[in-house]
Amino acid sequence: MSIPKELRYSKDHEWVKHEEGTATIGITDFAQSELGDIVFVELPAVGDEIKAGDAFGSVESVKTVSELYAPISGKVVAVNESLEDSPEFVNESPYENAWMVKVEPTDSAETDALLTAEQYEELIS
Repeated sequence: MSIPKELRYSKDHEWVKHEEGTATIGITDFAQSELGDIVFVELPAVGDEIKAGDAFGSVESVKTVSELYAPISGKVVAVNESLEDSPEFVNESPYENAWMVKVEPTDSAETDALLTAEQYEELIS
């Protein structure tokens, strides 16, 4: 199970990577393994505002539909459109090819409050 050290994690199994004023969000390797084969991903539109703790999209697997919960608040500045045609990227590459949205964060303290890789590993063990 991959848990990159440079990312921050939510208790809802989303990850956040900060890069020069934007934050990239996706779901963890653990989450995709629990869901099974992903067949559909629903994401917000560029320009939408997301709020920490609120649903911002969903993933559908052969087993279930699961809400995606925003780990931080911000304005969506990019959406991974390749997931529309290739939702299997979530299973194959949850941290690289399957990022879901990029946002301009509204409160950096929200990221600081997320779990470190070590804390997330403890949560899922």
